[in-house]
Amino acid sequence: MTAGRHVIPWYKEIFRFIFRPIFRLVFYILSPIRITGRENIPAKGAYLVVFNHVSLYDAPLLVAVWPKALEILGAQDIWDRPGQNILVRGYGAIPVLRGEIDQEAVKRILSALRSGRPLMMAPEGGRSHGAGMRQGKAGIVYFIEATGAPVVPVGIVGTKDDYYRQGSRGNRPPVMVKIGPAFHLPEMKGAPGDSPKELRQMKVDYIMRRIADLLPEDYRGYYK
Repeated sequence: MTAGRHVIPWYKEIFRFIFRPIFRLVFYILSPIRITGRENIPAKGAYLVVFNHVSLYDAPLLVAVWPKALEILGAQDIWDRPGQNILVRGYGAIPVLRGEIDQEAVKRILSALRSGRPLMMAPEGGRSHGAGMRQGKAGIVYFIEATGAPVVPVGIVGTKDDYYRQGSRGNRPPVMVKIGPAFHLPEMKGAPGDSPKELRQMKVDYIMRRIADLLPEDYRGYYK
């Protein structure tokens, strides 16, 4: 599949330049945030940031605290939600249709990575609404294999569904962001008779375990 160069319009670059520090400030007001492993972030080039997805606060948190603006994905229905739609449109997020192969989204994701842009993706495919991780979906493997991009695993603790309510009441729930070493997906061989689908699932499970290694046991869920 061919994909042209990924270009961010100037007005979206300005939006990112202005709003990322604002969101960072908001998060630090709502809670004490501890970030470890910044030295594991590649200095340049494309890479995939993968994380455990508990609530709607995870992605904005990473966008706000990451040293470089990340390309992000969002379910298509977000574009119809008042407030959220302004943010994803202004930022220049990539809309993705749920439950089907979205060829346009695939092209844009490949374009971003091949243009040297870091991109953020939650392998679980949606929020767990609880601490425990769900089994990852294998779609991410295609982008890794198609581009050769390294993977940067991130474990997030503390951004549960009631995060904003607790923070806005002054309870300031502590948040931890743990960034693991970047890695390339290793060569893997399944058992005799394994289908390509089973092999892809084995690979995404490997990625998810690298995230789980950064989390306390009660957050690992399927990957305990």
